[in-house]
Amino acid sequence: MRVIGLAGWSGAGKTTLLTRLIPELARRGVSVSTLKHAHHAFDLDTPGKDSHAHREAGAREVLISSERRWALMRELRGEPEASLPELLAHLSPVDLVIIEGFKREPHAKIEIHRAVNGKPPLHPGDETIVAVASDSAFPEAGRPVVGIDDIAAIADIMLARAEPLVAVLARGGLQE
Repeated sequence: MRVIGLAGWSGAGKTTLLTRLIPELARRGVSVSTLKHAHHAFDLDTPGKDSHAHREAGAREVLISSERRWALMRELRGEPEASLPELLAHLSPVDLVIIEGFKREPHAKIEIHRAVNGKPPLHPGDETIVAVASDSAFPEAGRPVVGIDDIAAIADIMLARAEPLVAVLARGGLQE
């Protein structure tokens, strides 16, 4: 397994880009999983459903299964947020894991930058950003800069610059 991230300010288009990259990578025969960081409390469960009642009653984990999918939810119940390496260790093997968010973590990342956001670029202060996908030119970037809509070029960079999962886990003190 190899890992690469998409990092950028909120509203830069990370999710939109990701939904365009996954089919391109799949067309190339690359199996992909994603890991998304949410900054706020989020809920995948629906009040009134049995799984929600189990969780609200105090279950630490609730696994929901059907003929089409299964999902495991874990309530932290006051425990610290899981680290990126801990989360990566839970994924089943695939060719490429794309991380959306976790912009301050030390894994290889492609910065997604849109001028309309009015936010400064991240890459000048982050050596883990291996390339920039933007609607702006950054001639002093010191790394590849490609158009934000050049899906093939971004996929090429992802495949070339993704790092082995073992390297990301080792930085977090974990082993595969």
